[in-house]
Amino acid sequence: MVGSTAVGKTAMAIRLAEKYQTEIISADSRQFFRELEIGTAKPSVEELAAVKHHFVNSHSIQEEYDAGQYGRDALALIHDLFERFDHLVLCGGSGLYIRAVIEGFDDMPAVPEGIRERINTEFQEKGLSWLQEQVEKADPDFFSKVDQKNPHRLIRALELHYATGGVISSLRKSRKKEHIFQIVKIGLELEREQLYQRIDERMDPMIKAGLFEEAERFYPLRSHQALQTVGYREIFGFMEGLYDKEEAIRLLKRNSRRYAKRQMTWFKKDHEITWYKPDQFDQIIEDSRFKIQD
Repeated sequence: MVGSTAVGKTAMAIRLAEKYQTEIISADSRQFFRELEIGTAKPSVEELAAVKHHFVNSHSIQEEYDAGQYGRDALALIHDLFERFDHLVLCGGSGLYIRAVIEGFDDMPAVPEGIRERINTEFQEKGLSWLQEQVEKADPDFFSKVDQKNPHRLIRALELHYATGGVISSLRKSRKKEHIFQIVKIGLELEREQLYQRIDERMDPMIKAGLFEEAERFYPLRSHQALQTVGYREIFGFMEGLYDKEEAIRLLKRNSRRYAKRQMTWFKKDHEITWYKPDQFDQIIEDSRFKIQD
């Protein structure tokens, strides 16, 4: 199940898991990290207790953990869980990580020591626009499809280019991975105005819960992939004196809305996804049953 931030994926995933008496596999690229709580909008303690979630709080932020490794780990877990369950719920908003499970990636070559550090240093000095220019020059096809505001994705592409002289798009699998299980793709969506209102309304409680303080604790790790994203990057700018707190909050909300738009742009390219409103649980069950029988 896919969809943008704040659309209601967690609540729907739990209802589906309870219906099918199964477990949830998270596909959110930041909820892996146990140290990050507020800015990643993880399931609540009560939600985690209601249904077992995998890949939530599973890794330390000190670890390097990318989509390729997640895809391999998630598939191994899925095959293990299918020994005990007839259905599983894969849920998240990180399109690349979901693709890693469904389609897979070729094994990526190792990057020689020092390349990542050099790119990160230049990125810190020259900013996102420099990184975008370098990736567009190195791999225009990949650049046209990637989230161009996500430094981690761009840095990874540049690493591979420097390491191999090639392009990341040529390293991806040309054929979809075949699975022994059936996949039913479900998407949740809301009218744009309603979704944006949800995003804005969710940000205020996160700030009250200590989002700024959480970001401050992890400022020394600000170049880490999980922190170079919406929800932390804006606060780092405030901490560096680029703008005041009121402006940081405005940027948090605006950039979260923009992120949601990019998520939907990614998912809408997959025509195998059937789209529902967050209150259409019964319709999802009915349609899924029909697809599974087919």
